[in-house]
Amino acid sequence: MIIFLETLGCSRNQVDSEIMLGKLVVAGHRTTNDPLSAQVIIVNTCGFISTASDEAVDVILGMAKFKETGICEKLIITGCLTQRYKDDDSLVSTLPEVDAFLGTCACEQIVEAVENKEIKTLTLFPDPNKRAFQNPLEQRKLITDFYAYIKVSEGCNRKCTYCIIPKLRGIQRSRPKDDICKEAKILVSKGVKEIILTAENTTDYGTDFHDDETGFEHVLTSLAETLNKEHVWIRFLYTHPKTLREPVIKAVKNYKNTCSYYDVPIQHASSNILKKMGRPYTSEDLYLLFKTIRKIDPQASLRTTLIVGFPGESEKDFELLMKFIKDIRFDHLGVFIYSDSEDLKSHLIKSHVPQEIAEKRHDMIMAAQAKISETLNEKYVGTTHEVLVEENPEQGVYIGRTMFQAPEVDGVTFIYSDGLEIGTFINVRITDAFEYDIAGVIA
Repeated sequence: MIIFLETLGCSRNQVDSEIMLGKLVVAGHRTTNDPLSAQVIIVNTCGFISTASDEAVDVILGMAKFKETGICEKLIITGCLTQRYKDDDSLVSTLPEVDAFLGTCACEQIVEAVENKEIKTLTLFPDPNKRAFQNPLEQRKLITDFYAYIKVSEGCNRKCTYCIIPKLRGIQRSRPKDDICKEAKILVSKGVKEIILTAENTTDYGTDFHDDETGFEHVLTSLAETLNKEHVWIRFLYTHPKTLREPVIKAVKNYKNTCSYYDVPIQHASSNILKKMGRPYTSEDLYLLFKTIRKIDPQASLRTTLIVGFPGESEKDFELLMKFIKDIRFDHLGVFIYSDSEDLKSHLIKSHVPQEIAEKRHDMIMAAQAKISETLNEKYVGTTHEVLVEENPEQGVYIGRTMFQAPEVDGVTFIYSDGLEIGTFINVRITDAFEYDIAGVIA
């Protein structure tokens, strides 16, 4: 069969998609980047917030049209949307176009779903808490060319009131450190130039082991030493403020192949709202954390994500948040408007914020961050940085990233040059700074 797979949502979903594609290729199936040419279409969905669920449904309905205009014989949906609504009796009846519904932990059964000819509408929802880690030797068909994500753990033990991830992905389960290093070596041997560690909370790694010698800093150290003879970057995303501690920061500082890049989704900076969110830290804790990062690693690049419009967020709470981002001056920052749902604990919190006020607060944060980002980018003008070349959109212009720019979520580096090789590192002297991007020439 010829397979097309559309991935929605986060980097963890991308890893699941690559595992599924790898299993299908091993089973003798072929893949295509064109849904019009596919006999089987798979949509790996996100269902974390309402806008993601709406997008997923739109994509599913759009892909269903290829049953009429293409050669599609089977439409399969998997991932967080199906897992979230698996107990809703209307899920199957609402999407009659779909031939199989798979949960977040049904990667192992994707071949079965594709080859199924007996059950009219297949439903597979294995227990997330019993999902086995992928074998590091097992083939993954990468979706991206020069960087690859590696999951260091599955699930989450946190109890954030706005989040349903533990229900969708199960409890925290840390992966064996040796498996992470083995998978990284295999990916690098295939041409990957950047290894990105991901999880629901990467720095929660090892907390389920109850052993001080198995914390996230040990993963970083082992991986950095494993890849020390390779020209490869190591990056990690989705840290948790409570478990991003000094040993992790010192490990980053000690290894040149590890990006001084800290993705710390704080969600808010008002202690009042953080408590309502179920986040186990205060505004004072956050000020101390970022002061510590910059003391140990002065060149650190900081990224965060926020939620505005959370139930009970007053003008004072918002002012505290605005002051915090102006004080810390994040290099990169993203903002979500609170997404309500009846299956969230936060739904029961009083004083929901009107949508128009939440949207206004979102725009105010982003306007403030645009000024901060442009000012911070100006410091790079005249300096030289290593850049991973990734695209050549037009003659004389390439697009790449520095160590302080993560893929998909941050700005990029434009390189004014000709004849560069995609997937290689070059030194670039920065000549221009913009709100979110920088640009330069070969040094």
